[in-house]
Amino acid sequence: MLRWTLTFLIIAVIAAILGFGGIAAGAASIAKIVFFVFLVLLVISLIRGAASRS
Repeated sequence: MLRWTLTFLIIAVIAAILGFGGIAAGAASIAKIVFFVFLVLLVISLIRGAASRS
């Protein structure tokens, strides 16, 4: 999932360099959403891993 975040971030940077403002903003917002979903899933998996050890 982190790979998807980096992919959308790179698309946003390239689109911004080429002057496509709407596409760059869309790709950046998608990258931000995917990143936060990744963080939530990471925290959940860490909590489940710690709970299963007990």
